[in-house]
Amino acid sequence: MSSPTRWAGVPLEDRRVERRAILIAAAFDIFGGSGPETELSVRSVCRHCGFNTRYFYESFTDTDELLGAVYDATAAELGAVVEAAMTTAGHSVRARTRAGMLAVLGHASEDPRRGRILFTEGRTNPVLAQRRAATQNMLFELSFAEADALETDPLTGRVRAAVFTGAMAELAQQFLAGSLGDDLERVVDEALATLIPGRR
Repeated sequence: MSSPTRWAGVPLEDRRVERRAILIAAAFDIFGGSGPETELSVRSVCRHCGFNTRYFYESFTDTDELLGAVYDATAAELGAVVEAAMTTAGHSVRARTRAGMLAVLGHASEDPRRGRILFTEGRTNPVLAQRRAATQNMLFELSFAEADALETDPLTGRVRAAVFTGAMAELAQQFLAGSLGDDLERVVDEALATLIPGRR
């Protein structure tokens, strides 16, 4: 268990913030893993980070709340990566869309825990399903912002954003499952040709 001296001299609020972050990281490791130790419980999380259970309840009421925090942190990281990739990709719709696709698939597949939390378990786990809807909305808004800057017809932009968002969710699911092979660049190029054929 955590040593009392571990937090010596650290302000109370800073201790709580640090402990919360450690608990989220532990849950990310456990729930996002693919081995036998993937059952998320108060005991397993506290054992993973060496905490007394009272530190768990200092930040979370139950494991559902903790799992939601894990998803939120993982999705926020993905959003930042996608936004940065699209921002630096240039001005053409094709370049920015391609950069966004590469960022989603690349970031999720670089660490299997991310993909499991965001896409695999996000479809079936009741706690994550609600969060996944919020992530879909985030991707939609990012896509619509791109389309809105390029299209004069708002409906056209919203339709394209909706198609892109739905396609990316399924594309990520299939890529992470291994059914599309492991050539990320080719997968993105094929998807891009389908979504915006001939667009430069």
